[in-house]
Amino acid sequence: MRTAKITRSTAETSIEVEIDLDGTGVYDNKTGVGFFDHMLDQLSRHALIDMRIRAEGDLHIDDHHTVEDTGIALGQALKQALGDKTGIRRYGSCHLAMDDAQVRCALDLSARPFLICNLDFRAAKIGSFDTELVQEFFQALATHGGITLHIDRLHGHNTHHVAEAAFKAVARALREAVEPDPRRADAIPSTKGAL
Repeated sequence: MRTAKITRSTAETSIEVEIDLDGTGVYDNKTGVGFFDHMLDQLSRHALIDMRIRAEGDLHIDDHHTVEDTGIALGQALKQALGDKTGIRRYGSCHLAMDDAQVRCALDLSARPFLICNLDFRAAKIGSFDTELVQEFFQALATHGGITLHIDRLHGHNTHHVAEAAFKAVARALREAVEPDPRRADAIPSTKGAL
């Protein structure tokens, strides 16, 4: 069973994340940040990872701690659910188009966290959501999930479309990377013998 449950509590947030890597994209995400919930739903649906997230944070200050800490907990859950990574494809990529936006994502479940994020949002906010928090989320996810993650906006002027295309592109790449490799189901995908 490639599942995980993570609980993370700090003075700023309380987060619970449950995932099933072999799900169908069923989601139930409630963080108190509407646009972020919508993006988490997209991540779950398009990665085909069942996901339940509950977050309570210091939203009276701003959304930063809630978004970042959710990324931390989700990254930890992915790492736990993958175990030693035997039999996975490891790599994933996607060019995703959404109306005016096209976003490219390439990732490696390498245990070597690194983020390149070139989304260059034209607006500072989507509704009340700070667009800089998109990168904060992906930084936390990559760092705590051990993911080398590259995300690039190739086209797009509508900020909502660019952000949503980014989450969907990451989701599709993640779906590919966590899938079992039918040709090497018994092997860790590395010449080192470990990831």
